Amino acid sequence: MPTPSIIKMQSLCKFYEMGDQVVRALDSINLDFQRNDYTAIMGPSGSGKSTLMNIIGCLDTPTSGIYELNGQQVADMDDDELARIRNREIGFVFQTFNLLPRLNCLRNVELPLIYAGVSPDEREERARKALVRVGLGDRITHKPAELSGGQIQRVAIARALINNPSIILADEPTGNLDTATSQEIMKIFGALSEAGNTIILITHEEDIARYTSRIIRLRDGKIESDRRQ
Repeated sequence: MPTPSIIKMQSLCKFYEMGDQVVRALDSINLDFQRNDYTAIMGPSGSGKSTLMNIIGCLDTPTSGIYELNGQQVADMDDDELARIRNREIGFVFQTFNLLPRLNCLRNVELPLIYAGVSPDEREERARKALVRVGLGDRITHKPAELSGGQIQRVAIARALINNPSIILADEPTGNLDTATSQEIMKIFGALSEAGNTIILITHEEDIARYTSRIIRLRDGKIESDRRQ
């Protein structure tokens, strides 16, 4: 019996009007993602990578077409439902980390649980476990300024994991890191994938994309290629 898709896109389009021009940011995209998929999305600037990531993450909506997340039509959701989906189903990891400098690792990681109304004791326990999972059990009380770039990104990954999301979206997660640290971060993503997480990342680096099991290449808003490796 085939595994049901966690993400299903059919004839998905995103158009923008710029003056008298129509920009086809995404043009008739058909994609399925299964649970445990580990995918890199690549393409030149303006190819539609960020637009696709924003739609997957429920930060933007398509102009037309179908987007189903865990069997639910995203187009049918109101703003409150979309916010709940973003908080519970999707973990975001960004190139710029987006940690709060005045908070230590534990407090940064537990932030999504505050928004979800989780009790303080449970927040702390889950945040500690998430930090241990990314190898930072000995840095729980450190603030971002006391960490290396790789450690800061691992805190961001722990925060993305805190709600046990269906999907982890990573936008250029190694863009600000050196080669050795980038390799460490990709090994963490690999371990998360093996543990059952669905991971979708944007990267412009071929050596980073090689860590994944699937590479989707976009060009001019269309899928140029989609291959597993």
